Amino acid sequence: MTDAGPIAAPADGIVSGVPGRRHDRSTATREAPRRLLVVSHVHHYEHGGQLGAYGPYARELDIWADLFDTVVIAAPLRRTAFPGDAVPFTRTNISICPLRDAGGDTPLAKLGLLPAIPSWALSLARAMRHADAVHVRCPGNVGLVGAAVAPLFSRYLVAKYAGQWNGYDGESIPTRLQRFLLRSRWWRGPVTVYGEWPDQPAHVVPFFTSMMTTAQVERAVQVAATKRITRPLRVLFSGTLEARKRVGALIDAVGLLVAESLPIELMIVGDGPQGPALRQQAGDLVARGIVTFAGALPYDESLRWFEWAHCLVLPSRHSEGWPKVIAEGMCHGLLCVGVAHGQVPRMLTGRGVLLPTGSADEIAGALRVMANDPDSCLAAMHAASAWARQFSLDGLRSALAELLASRWNVAPLRMAAAAAPLYPAGREVR
Repeated sequence: MTDAGPIAAPADGIVSGVPGRRHDRSTATREAPRRLLVVSHVHHYEHGGQLGAYGPYARELDIWADLFDTVVIAAPLRRTAFPGDAVPFTRTNISICPLRDAGGDTPLAKLGLLPAIPSWALSLARAMRHADAVHVRCPGNVGLVGAAVAPLFSRYLVAKYAGQWNGYDGESIPTRLQRFLLRSRWWRGPVTVYGEWPDQPAHVVPFFTSMMTTAQVERAVQVAATKRITRPLRVLFSGTLEARKRVGALIDAVGLLVAESLPIELMIVGDGPQGPALRQQAGDLVARGIVTFAGALPYDESLRWFEWAHCLVLPSRHSEGWPKVIAEGMCHGLLCVGVAHGQVPRMLTGRGVLLPTGSADEIAGALRVMANDPDSCLAAMHAASAWARQFSLDGLRSALAELLASRWNVAPLRMAAAAAPLYPAGREVR
């Protein structure tokens, strides 16, 4: 990674949120910021004295909390029992600044965003006044407001863009606007994106996402060493059941193969707005024990199905940046099937199966080859595991610390011990 150099100070030289303290205008390394504000659209949950969120996201935020004294998350909060795929944060220095919960897929829900925007902007401005650094997570409606507001309050900025950085057909205007802001001179900090893209400003940095802990990676590698495709072919989908994931195409593909009397089983891990419709679509296959819906599961439990499966299918045609689920499947030695867009070709070329459009016929064809010629798949499965094992949460911690210290021109960030007790209380910051 190249160093873009120190970020320019505001004209008045005052550090936002730290009254009376002034910027050092020299090129000397400065003290690392200690208080981080994370701006996120992800729903958080508070229940039984614990604060948490969607499992992989929560584990990644735990890693960010290892680098700062305190982490405040500005995000929607629901005071209810955790859904099956949510887990508590495990770092005691994480707290939350609740934001108004708004948005959704229906036209009425989208209209509800309009009155929420001023509320988000005011809440974020208040929180940013007390932060040394701001991390904005995009794409998301809250992330759009955060990207617009954060440069007014902090010199230490970092954004993560988890979508497809080069865009895609049908992309929403707010999503395009977020990329415009993050690519522009308005955003004076690094932006981590998936993959390398031509003609990007120096602050747009190719980066990877978090995956599993070192122990989980080691377990996955052990599983991969003995993984063989047998009959019935065991197929896995793991993720949110929403329209863009196109799980219906996978169910149709399994139906085509069942009509050919090919022995096959499909496990669908996850839940979401399309869950009821997909269960209805797979009704006969469910009754025959061919398709099973496991529902939303805690992350550790979801990994058991990676050990069970022979292959993983992600039928999404657009909007995937660096699909974590594919990396997890590859690490376990699964033959992963994805559609050629975003970073999927970079991940799967020579190590998996790429489909042009992800139609049911294409998926069925890929699965048919696996079932009928399993030995031809072994080389790709072994190559997949060898490549994916490099992406661990522990590696993410070190990479983030190096990136931020370099791009912010500050002293090395602290590297707190990875092991920490469960979050003792859902503390709020207002």
